[in-house]
Amino acid sequence: MPMQRILTYVFLALVVALQYPLWLGKGGWLRVWDLDRQVTGQKKINDDLKRRNAGMEAEVRDLKNGVGAIEERARYELGMVKEDEFFFQVLEPTVPAAGAPAGAAAAAAALPATAGPRVSAAPLVR
Repeated sequence: MPMQRILTYVFLALVVALQYPLWLGKGGWLRVWDLDRQVTGQKKINDDLKRRNAGMEAEVRDLKNGVGAIEERARYELGMVKEDEFFFQVLEPTVPAAGAPAGAAAAAAALPATAGPRVSAAPLVR
């Protein structure tokens, strides 16, 4: 009986000794799980960057080949208009905030109370 007990403990120690590298060793399951989590995170970052690069590539292609993107940038970033076009600027009525300077309140009071958005038009002047 004591011999069986000793063999049981020896086999149990061998099983534990074999399990240690599997779980906690250099190439163990915990390390693999951690690396898998890192790879998943990096794949998400890479996918986001690929989408951003594809958008930038499309913009570059459009700027090289088409005039639509160039016109759009000229209009919105530089405020340019084409010949024989009119520029309309819609101004929303301003409501003075509490604690605003008296000059702003006087300017707002000068506007009619029923005034909606104001539109101003100016022809292209060269």
